[in-house]
Amino acid sequence: MNRLLPPPTTVKAPRERFTGDVWLDMLATPQDGDQRTTVGRVRFAPGARTAWHSHARGQFLHVVAGVALMGGRNGEVLRAQAGETMYCPPGEEHWHGAAPEAFMEHLAISEGADEASESTVWLEHVTEESYRGSDGP
Repeated sequence: MNRLLPPPTTVKAPRERFTGDVWLDMLATPQDGDQRTTVGRVRFAPGARTAWHSHARGQFLHVVAGVALMGGRNGEVLRAQAGETMYCPPGEEHWHGAAPEAFMEHLAISEGADEASESTVWLEHVTEESYRGSDGP
């Protein structure tokens, strides 16, 4: 049966997993059977970012507003504008966040692992050097 879901509650992202001020609204979570897809609206203050992490089944990040940065262990930092989508393959360690000059909002879309606790593996915080990349964001 079709249903209207209640509006999400905005939560402040935990400091153990994020640097700076970040807010999260879970827009879509599994509702039935073997569903695994989640969609979160994540808003980052200027310079805010995730810690290093990976996703068992990869992740899509669709930028809604501002400029998003995504970094990988190779030191490369990608920039995406509103309307663009970034993709991180399964198991690849990465981080993402706002450019230093403005707020940023993206939709984080991922699919959970068979074992929920293995869906996202959180690692250490991102250093300023990694955030800025070799040429700066």
